[in-house]
Amino acid sequence: MAISLQKGQKVDLTKGNAGLTKIMIGLGWDTNKYDGGYDFDLDASAFLVSENGKVPSDSDFVFYGNLKHASGSVEHTGDNLTGEGEGDDEVINIDLSKVPANIARIGITVTIHDPDVRSQNFGMVSNAYIHVVNPSNGSELIRYDLGEDYSVETAVVVAEIYRHDTEWKFNAIGSGFKGGLRALCLNYGVNV
Repeated sequence: MAISLQKGQKVDLTKGNAGLTKIMIGLGWDTNKYDGGYDFDLDASAFLVSENGKVPSDSDFVFYGNLKHASGSVEHTGDNLTGEGEGDDEVINIDLSKVPANIARIGITVTIHDPDVRSQNFGMVSNAYIHVVNPSNGSELIRYDLGEDYSVETAVVVAEIYRHDTEWKFNAIGSGFKGGLRALCLNYGVNV
């Protein structure tokens, strides 16, 4: 049975899950009734950061334009342009055994594509969630529903997976940003 988290809660990911090295991060959302003339295109991304909270290089940013980290540790399965349908809208697969030693945390984020042009924000998004699944048996390990109203934010740091000694943990962040993907990139040290 999955552990359901609230904003700010942390939980062990690998401790108690012997042999868990591969995880699937699924992110999903619905859009509220909206009459702006544009579809919603939300994008999941992963920032592989060192102890200082910054990416060591721009290639440590995995997103729709860089689907796979050079180490093979993080892979984005592709951009869902509409978010239509049930279940996960975008998926990021992580092999914890391949994460480079200089990476302390992996930030999982969601942004709205072209939010200024489309006049969209996360206040127009509902039922947003992230969950961690064990791909070897399909069991949901962790679920975090983003229940907050992000009325002006166009980017959200949803969660972080981070090292703690020899184990990995999950932190439900839920921190909103104005400025979309560019603001997140600047926050994590990606050159834009």
